[in-house]
Amino acid sequence: MGPPGKRDEGWFTSLYAAEYAHIVRYGLRRLADADASAELAQEVFVVAWRRRGEVPDRSLPWLYGVARRLLANQWRSRRAAPDLLPIAHADLTRVADPSGADRTLGVADVRAALATLNEMDQEILRLVGWEELTVAEAAQVLGCTRATAAVRLHRARRRLTEAMSDQPARLRRPLLVATRKDL
Repeated sequence: MGPPGKRDEGWFTSLYAAEYAHIVRYGLRRLADADASAELAQEVFVVAWRRRGEVPDRSLPWLYGVARRLLANQWRSRRAAPDLLPIAHADLTRVADPSGADRTLGVADVRAALATLNEMDQEILRLVGWEELTVAEAAQVLGCTRATAAVRLHRARRRLTEAMSDQPARLRRPLLVATRKDL
């Protein structure tokens, strides 16, 4: 990205082109409506432009952190439950079984189990599983140390496994097999 002195319109245009779709998908997984997700992405990039001197070279985790804080501010100001994507509308995804045959994993089942977890567990699992961040990058988004994020991830995975144990056995093996494109 370059030093802050070189962060002009060209820098911002390339940042926007490279990361906009990721931020929109981040919003889509947390909001019920595509327009709200696009609006969130626009707000994130307004902040990125205003604070362009603070944007690190590896900008995606920083942008996710901005999006997370913007959503938290919106949810606090509304003092109501967020408009989350209804579980009933989740798609099914096809995954390869070790035997070579395809099997269907119910994303709705994973989402249902995920919904039983507290917000911090859900967020660390989403950041690592769906946003495909490293533990260190997720820690940056959450504003904690890498060690704290690793412990939170370990505990969240354990709790998700327990929540999934109520699901049929065929769904238990891979917990977060879907990538950000699938969800």
